[in-house]
Amino acid sequence: MSTILVTGGAGFIGSHISDALIDDGHKVVVVDDLSQGNLKNLNPNAVFYRLDICDPSLELVFEKERPEYVCHHAAQIDVRKSVVDPMYDARVNINGFLNILSCSVKRGVKGVIFASSGGVVYGEPEVLPVPEVHPKGPLSPYGVSKLSSEYYLYYYNKVFGLPYIALRYANVYGPRQDPLGEAGVVAIFSNKMLRGEVPTIYGDGNQVRDYVYVGDVARANLLSLRQLDSISLPSSIDDHAFNIGTSVGTSVNELYSLLSSIIGFKERAIHDEPRKGELYRTFLNIDKAKDKLGFKPSVSLRDGLEMTVNYFRAMK
Repeated sequence: MSTILVTGGAGFIGSHISDALIDDGHKVVVVDDLSQGNLKNLNPNAVFYRLDICDPSLELVFEKERPEYVCHHAAQIDVRKSVVDPMYDARVNINGFLNILSCSVKRGVKGVIFASSGGVVYGEPEVLPVPEVHPKGPLSPYGVSKLSSEYYLYYYNKVFGLPYIALRYANVYGPRQDPLGEAGVVAIFSNKMLRGEVPTIYGDGNQVRDYVYVGDVARANLLSLRQLDSISLPSSIDDHAFNIGTSVGTSVNELYSLLSSIIGFKERAIHDEPRKGELYRTFLNIDKAKDKLGFKPSVSLRDGLEMTVNYFRAMK
């Protein structure tokens, strides 16, 4: 059993990872300021600290709990908010992460798993599905902060010997996702349809994304944890980066149709102008994660959407 610090562990993805780690026999320490997380998501067997990751007192948590590993999922996650307020995005996603890395080195952490984003670090891709070695070209401050964080991890590994794995997620969806936020189209569409409201699609709806179920993402973190002790030194940021998705592209129109079918919603979507900073077409090559981590998505899009809809139905 290891002690693992999960930042953002009361949030959508972090809470599922915390559950999986606890089920696997680990002690989990959660740090979350609840700006996006919710106490209802928190595993009752986790040790909880309500704390901003930028707070200098984070070091006291490291000193008291002595985590062996860090799973970093606390973040500003809204692409559109990052465009409007890039300084806030950088404060949380870069400065907060540097605070975590500094504490990790001081307290002898054995390894870090970092939630990066395969949806934004590559920019508008030239090759589909997108491999990890694809040229990087983030088109939003959020994407820039994720890519910058990977370079900081590379630096901390090279200079301080801190092992790490960066998981470049596709579009993660599932139970506990915020249906009232700006990020998370599955949760937003589901919530509106279940309330009898017509969702809005920004753009023509032909935008393509790779949708991966949150349970598969949690399992990817478990698999990564088992690799941290034996991972080799990187020669580039891509060496320790793994795309986590399905390698299948689904348009927003197709997603809308699937959800409408599951829910029994008959109305056509409202269309509005596309939003700045968002990609048009991307989905991920996951061959490397299959080969090196043993990761393979186990939940189909329809099954995942049905479980998500059932969750939101029960919450009504």
